Amino acid sequence: MTSAPELVTSTVEPGTNGRFTLEVADIVVVVVYFVFVLAVGIWSSFRANRGTIGGYFLAGRSMTWWPIGASLMSSNVGSGLFIGLAGTGAAGGIAVGGFEWNAAWVLIALGWIFVPVYIAAGVVTMPEYLRKRFGGQRIRIYMSVLGTLTFSFYPLQTDIFSGALFIQVSLGWDLYLSTVVLLAVTALYTIAGGLTAVIYTDALQTVIMVVGAFVLMFIAFNKVGWYEGLLEQYGKAVPNVTVPNTTCHLPRPDAFHIFRDPVTGDLPWPGLLFGLTVLAMWVWCTDQVIVQRSLSAKNLSHAKGGSVLGGYLKILPMFFIVMPGMISRALYPDEVGCVEPDQCLKICGATVGCSNIAYPKLVVELMPVGMRGLMIAVVMAALMSSLTSIFNSSSTLFTMDIWQRVRRQASERELMVVGRYGPARAAGTRVRAVLTRGGVCSDCWRVTRVRVRVLGPASGKTFCVSSLHQMRKREGAFWGLMVGLVVGVVRMVMEFAYGTPSCGEEDPRPTLLKDVHYLYFALILLALTTLIITAVSLCTDPIPEQHLVRLTWWTRHSQQPRVELYDPWACLSTPMNPDSAALGSEQRRDRPACWRRAGMWLCGLSEGSRPQLSSEEQQALEKKLSSIEEEPIWRNVCNVNALILLTVNVFLWGYFA
Repeated sequence: MTSAPELVTSTVEPGTNGRFTLEVADIVVVVVYFVFVLAVGIWSSFRANRGTIGGYFLAGRSMTWWPIGASLMSSNVGSGLFIGLAGTGAAGGIAVGGFEWNAAWVLIALGWIFVPVYIAAGVVTMPEYLRKRFGGQRIRIYMSVLGTLTFSFYPLQTDIFSGALFIQVSLGWDLYLSTVVLLAVTALYTIAGGLTAVIYTDALQTVIMVVGAFVLMFIAFNKVGWYEGLLEQYGKAVPNVTVPNTTCHLPRPDAFHIFRDPVTGDLPWPGLLFGLTVLAMWVWCTDQVIVQRSLSAKNLSHAKGGSVLGGYLKILPMFFIVMPGMISRALYPDEVGCVEPDQCLKICGATVGCSNIAYPKLVVELMPVGMRGLMIAVVMAALMSSLTSIFNSSSTLFTMDIWQRVRRQASERELMVVGRYGPARAAGTRVRAVLTRGGVCSDCWRVTRVRVRVLGPASGKTFCVSSLHQMRKREGAFWGLMVGLVVGVVRMVMEFAYGTPSCGEEDPRPTLLKDVHYLYFALILLALTTLIITAVSLCTDPIPEQHLVRLTWWTRHSQQPRVELYDPWACLSTPMNPDSAALGSEQRRDRPACWRRAGMWLCGLSEGSRPQLSSEEQQALEKKLSSIEEEPIWRNVCNVNALILLTVNVFLWGYFA
């Protein structure tokens, strides 16, 4: 879970000289990084089955547990998270690490509760599941359009600017050149290889991120005197220039506690335990970016194994991002702990504090020759992994849920071309945004965080009742989503209208913002959505059981035929075979020119026809793809590892409580 308290992204380079001093060794590390990423991307593109819907968007349902788990981690950790999570730790202590540890619980819910339902339902996208579950098109169109728009703007904007600025500082590249190069590289192998290339490159990026971040963590802990030194020095990290008659320059007395006062705490413990889980359920169990990776697993056991590995990896950011952020404040209190607006403006270009320079400051000051190049690779890995994930998932939503609404008789060949167009369109949109807006989109960082709060409770609740409760109806789900969206947007508009007061300023915000923490508001919005869904559902006729076969947790193993709630010919359908007539005519043509063959390869289009499946073979294939059967030994292995993960997680919560 990445929704942390808002921070303003700095627009001025950290460090005393404003730029890294790169040696040959640093440049070599960066070059080797790019070579490895491109090599893995090209290798996976050739390896992948890229010419079918399942092959391109779900990696042919052939992925094993370890790349899935690594991809779950890297898809959630963008370059903005390195900046924001470390900055929040510098400002408020370790409590924000609870956002990462909470992910283990909802990842287990993903693997054991939600993914079995999604696989049994035979869906590619989350809006498609809601259409099968409730019928009609309103909910599907709403969720797909909303998902495409949010993917295409807010997370991309934040990560691109964060990563491009880091590269601008380190390599001295122009901001625009940095952005264009990164977008071009990521879009290339995402378009060519589909989800297979994305997942394998994500796995490589995860290794780079973890190794590089741990190197910096050990150097930083050694500098501060390990954990005991951090305990002592963080409490004394007070800047020389302060705001008179205020205490905002002082480190929090509860900085080393995760559980904080339920009324006065910046992250109250009831909200951290329960409100955060509401938001995390949407991010980890219903978001297309995350769920798509689990749906690519070769079977349910591999999907569960990926969730367990992802849960273990999400334990690590507390130690290699949050605590290094605190170390940065302990070592450089005047810069990272700045509170006086004019002083902060000189240091980082922001008036509400400079905690966001905590992580870059450590890299500038502590990393030796060669290691700085490694940290540049870490930030680029975080950025590129989030870009590829968003490119691929937004393309999936656009192709499967929006384009098929426009072109109901689209062949599989056409969908393959449209699916490749999605990442190119997203990359082009981001390039235009950079060329028309100079500097950092600090508002986009805030909107990215608020996006989870606005959409999370209503959307997460809708998927929960869809999967776990057979009595809920389409009208209840739709109006629950609408009311939740309106109420959430009202609070979001108020947050942006009033802003966050600086240190020493009077807080003019209304009670809804000032006294109701956003984690508590998530619980309130959840309760309201539940009430709306229940009330409207009780006023409408129940959905007959024959329409719910393999669409809920309770019916996931049913072997009965499902009666669809919609006409498959009048509504959307996923073509299982390409247009045979078109392919047959191509076989009789002369061999295409080289440039055309290259374009066909890029789009996953073969020159010959593919064998046609009989109806019996097609039914057997569909039954295999929707099977959630597991071998007993591997089911038990997954269950035991899940229990070990949750035990470790509970111990860490208790130790740092």
